Amino acid sequence: MRHLLSIGDLSKAEIEAILDRAESFAEVGRRDIKKVPTLRGRTVVTLFYESSTRTSSSFELAAKRLSADLVSVKAAGSSVDKGESLKDTVATLSAYEPAAIVIRHPHAGAAQLVANWADASVVNAGDGKHEHPSQALLDVYTLRRRLGSLEGKRIWIVGDVLHSRVARSNLIAFRTMGAELTVCGPPALIPRGLEQLGCAVTHSLDGLGEADVVYALRLQRERMRESFVPSLREYAAHFQIDSRRLGPRQLLMHPGPVNRGVELSGEAIDSPQSLIAEQVASGLVVPWSLLVIVVLVGLGVSALAGIYPARVAARQSIVTGLKGFE
Repeated sequence: MRHLLSIGDLSKAEIEAILDRAESFAEVGRRDIKKVPTLRGRTVVTLFYESSTRTSSSFELAAKRLSADLVSVKAAGSSVDKGESLKDTVATLSAYEPAAIVIRHPHAGAAQLVANWADASVVNAGDGKHEHPSQALLDVYTLRRRLGSLEGKRIWIVGDVLHSRVARSNLIAFRTMGAELTVCGPPALIPRGLEQLGCAVTHSLDGLGEADVVYALRLQRERMRESFVPSLREYAAHFQIDSRRLGPRQLLMHPGPVNRGVELSGEAIDSPQSLIAEQVASGLVVPWSLLVIVVLVGLGVSALAGIYPARVAARQSIVTGLKGFE
């Protein structure tokens, strides 16, 4: 697996291998000294054309803890403001010979274009309304730690599915892991033909009590060019997850940032059932795993031997465990 562009490119076994590797990094994260030399001498570029707190900071911190040299580029304040194209920006950054580029872009397919243009491995950190595979992986990781397995678990995804790349990636990932899926939201915010992804569709929360996991989505008003709901108050009245609708045995998730008081009430966010903080924590160890896999599999053991002969033996075990991704 040289690139991570779509969650649909991964089998169940490959997802589990990524998450197993993330578990090993979780142990490293509990140490006093949290750095490992795995990517020392390698450069990781994060290239973000959209606002981000969790995803950008998690990949940046993961690169630093892997001892990589980090180049962090935000579109605002860069040459993009002067009219530089994505292709020319990638060409400029490629001069630094990065081992990996983590890209977020407002247009679907941008990550694939970067993979075509660059020699580096590419991780899609969100491309328009298309996909967000790293978020899907950390969500599966979070649920797997809490539930053990997603096989047969009933997951409801509630809210603005139409504009959500997270929803698309999670539908694929959760189904791959064996979950039973229901999507719920106003008709205007549910894409036509969504059932083809293997989920049930409803426009009412009446059956929410059957869910093991409730995954709430943010109303993405920055992507809306017209009125999809009459008002935030009416949307909250019909689709907000609050303490009345969330049962004591159900788990609550949200990709962030949360519009407190809109898709989730304050008491639901702060409830014992909420996994939101655990999702943020998972957002560190899963990027560790992804960067190691895409970079080391891309390099191969022979390439490593010529650069870091003292560490080839230690990395051999990592690469051997990742042969299925080649």
